[in-house]
Order: sequence, then structure tokens, then C-alpha cells
Amino acid sequence: MTDTLLDALQYYGAAASTLAALLVSLNLGERWTGWAFVIFVTSSLALIAWGFLQPDSEGIGWQNVALLCINLVGVYSHLIRKKPTKKNEGGA
Repeated sequence: MTDTLLDALQYYGAAASTLAALLVSLNLGERWTGWAFVIFVTSSLALIAWGFLQPDSEGIGWQNVALLCINLVGVYSHLIRKKPTKKNEGGA
């Protein structure tokens, strides 16, 4: 594996996770948060690859396997799952 590709994976993973965290922290709504989780997924994939291809970095790889699962739940809950519609609440 070339150093250039490893560097690209590492820095993309770091930049993408930072951007996604910023989007989540801004609380811009359901869709924005869902797309932030999509960015988190790409970050996790990059850091999984980097972690297992870079010598002595398996810990980052395994951490991002766990984060990938969490991020997929975020994508599902914010972009895929259909929320029940609220019916007439609290009034007669």
C-alpha cells in the first residue's frame, strides 16, 4: 500500500468525521443529521481501511468497526425509518 493512499485515508477520515460532528452539533434538523451520519459512515470506512493497512494501527480499525455500526444506526434512524405521524394530541 502506498504512503500516499494511506495518508489520504487517514486525513479524509479525520476531516470527514470533524465535518459530520459539526453538522450534528448544529442541530439543523432530521435530514441534515441523517446526512451527517452518512459522512460519518464514509469516515469510518476510510479509518477502518487505514487502521488495518497501516502497521500498528489496528486499534483505530476496530474502533471504527464499532463506530460504523453506530453510524449505520444513525443513518437508519434519521433517513430511512418512517416515523409515525402524530394524530390529534391532547384535545377534544
